[in-house]
Amino acid sequence: MKTTKQIRVYGIVQGVGFRPTVSRHGMESGITGTVCNKGPYVEIIAQGEPEQVSRFLELLEHKPPKRAAILKIDVKPVEGSVEYGVFTIVESEKTKGEIFVSPDIAICEDCKREMYDPNDRRYLHPFINCTCCGPRLTILDALPYDRERTSMKEFPMCPHCAEEYYSPETRRYDAQPVCCNNCGPEVYLIGRDERGREAILYTRKIISGGGIAAIKGIGGFHLCCDATNQEAVERLRRLKHRPMKPFAVMARDMDVVRRECHVEETQEEILTGHQKPIVLLKRKNTGTICPSVAPENPKIGIMLPYAPVQLLLFQYDDEIDMPDCLVMTSGNDSGAPICRDDRDAEQELGALCDCILSHNRKIRIRADDSVMDFREGKPYMIRRSRGYAPLPCLTSRGYRGQVLAMGGELKNTFCIGVNDLFYPSPYVGDLADLRTVNALKETVSRFQTLLEAEPTVVACDLHPKYNSTMLAEEMGLPVVYVQHHYAHILSCMGENDWCEPVLGVSFDGTGYGTDGTIWGGELILADLKDFRRLGSIAPFYQSGGDLSAKEGWRIAAALIWEITHNREKALDIIEKLGLCDQQNARVQVTLAQKKLGGVISTSAGRLFDGVSAILGIRRSSSFEGEGAMALQFAAERFMASGKSLPPLPEPVREQEGQIRLSTDRLVAEILRRRLAGGDPDQLAYWFHQELSHQIAEACVLGREKTGVSTVALSGGVFQNTLLLGLTAKRLREKGFGVLTHQLIPPNDGGIGLGQALFAMEKINQTKK
Repeated sequence: MKTTKQIRVYGIVQGVGFRPTVSRHGMESGITGTVCNKGPYVEIIAQGEPEQVSRFLELLEHKPPKRAAILKIDVKPVEGSVEYGVFTIVESEKTKGEIFVSPDIAICEDCKREMYDPNDRRYLHPFINCTCCGPRLTILDALPYDRERTSMKEFPMCPHCAEEYYSPETRRYDAQPVCCNNCGPEVYLIGRDERGREAILYTRKIISGGGIAAIKGIGGFHLCCDATNQEAVERLRRLKHRPMKPFAVMARDMDVVRRECHVEETQEEILTGHQKPIVLLKRKNTGTICPSVAPENPKIGIMLPYAPVQLLLFQYDDEIDMPDCLVMTSGNDSGAPICRDDRDAEQELGALCDCILSHNRKIRIRADDSVMDFREGKPYMIRRSRGYAPLPCLTSRGYRGQVLAMGGELKNTFCIGVNDLFYPSPYVGDLADLRTVNALKETVSRFQTLLEAEPTVVACDLHPKYNSTMLAEEMGLPVVYVQHHYAHILSCMGENDWCEPVLGVSFDGTGYGTDGTIWGGELILADLKDFRRLGSIAPFYQSGGDLSAKEGWRIAAALIWEITHNREKALDIIEKLGLCDQQNARVQVTLAQKKLGGVISTSAGRLFDGVSAILGIRRSSSFEGEGAMALQFAAERFMASGKSLPPLPEPVREQEGQIRLSTDRLVAEILRRRLAGGDPDQLAYWFHQELSHQIAEACVLGREKTGVSTVALSGGVFQNTLLLGLTAKRLREKGFGVLTHQLIPPNDGGIGLGQALFAMEKINQTKK
């Protein structure tokens, strides 16, 4: 006797060839019925003998499409159903509910083979795709994910593509961006006549000849040059005014990656997977990538081609000898979001390159490349964007409601919460630039449309002068203000779906404290409802305010004054260390004496900058975190020796009811040893060792006061995998459970999740 089941499948089931796969499973198992996209889920009506329906469910669960991610399958009987003669795909319908949007998917191996097959009608097609690969989020206007709701609606399918699109026997059955050389988008050079093949040939000639090209990809433009050509890379650095910050490199294939870098198996899985982020790998001394790609950096950020046009830059049917490693850095003006259209590219990139290779498929949402480090053999996200956003974080609290969180001022990503799902956006950028603020406004609006979200509250940072805060206040919704370092800890709790109280160690650059001072090296007791500050690193005078983020020598001079409290002695030490000239030294000591032109701070990030300057490793920085990164690299150079200095006595103390890490004493001892001729690399490693020791001892004291034995580690300073590893190891040795990040960045790119989680908890508590 036939049975009929209604099956609803939740997860990443749109834009991954789910309906065609379901149709094939239906035919294989002998059932009849329908499959339809509903927006939040795919709905299947399965009719047949009980064993046929069971076989179908087994296929559905164990053989989903390669790129699908099933979170939940609901099965209900259907009484009095009509009889279905065949199994069909029906038109998509819009239904309210939780929504899962597929990120963009890198080109698959099947499409790559077809693209390089001279007998295939998509030979050298720059926009080849199928149900398993191609653009998704970046071309999407609305859900359900169908061609008419993407930017591909401007390109009607030719008869051949339409036949593939409607035929269950093909790889492109129901593939929304399907196209070919005859009916798809076209590449061209902005400001020149070359189009199609000629445009690609010209671009390859520019790059192979040592020039710079701007390339429009899936989520925006890149600036591209030969990564093995020192002169070309240095020219790009001059044009971008980017003297030291590393450039990302795109390698032709894994053989090239292995030639240039040390690669572990888990790293190779990520590099070759369908997200294809930039992965930070240790470079080999024998590689051909020139030093100026990542000056004084032991690692290279490297990725593989993920868009067809990128593959065509490396390999084409011409005689041009192309390099197998290309710089592929974000195409944007300093501080601005990545360019996504011709107008932006002409205005911002025209003076930075020799040609601009664009195309006429519109990018709806920018998606910069994701950047990933590794620790303990697992991914450790630095920038979460293309390939990962907007995959949601799932909590188990049973929340009901919708919230918007505006994220941080730097490395901005926002987050939308819908019930138990929290959707972090792709990377937006630094909001000091008005162009990035406008990009944030636009992307928030588009995300609300895609997710069918109508937030009832908006969460933002506590800092009253942040652009993100001011944007939140302009939205006409109730505003929830979330302290910066608390938001970091909440983001770590949210990623780990942890609901119990934690001791939060939140170490970053600077954030606005509840007492109006600058925080940045905090120990807090936190749960989902509130937090209490238990302690911090030793407060110090952050000379120069915002300037100190780039001029660590200012921090160093102020620290030296606080250590000596003797003007002449401080000036003498500053001169010996070569921190600055005599005139600047006198000014800095005077400012530190009188506490002028700066703030009292507990910023861990600025402490790293000050120590880096004292050790002569980096006196000033051309990009945020450069001094701290250089300090880490120095420590790692020494780490292999296995030698260590004895620990300091009294790593923590209590002061005015607060736990104080003895970072002031640590800096004083580092200064003493440096003046006595100590090895800067050894002292850099000792600084990391001692700081991790102080953090662990502060948590022990925190546990005694609160009874809490789980620690969450978050904040931009914990991008430093050396400090993170040392700290986590010490904490576990002392019996703590340790929560860390993995696929949500520990830096400000993750705090939108924390803000959204707090706002969602707040509105759910109010309902109770």
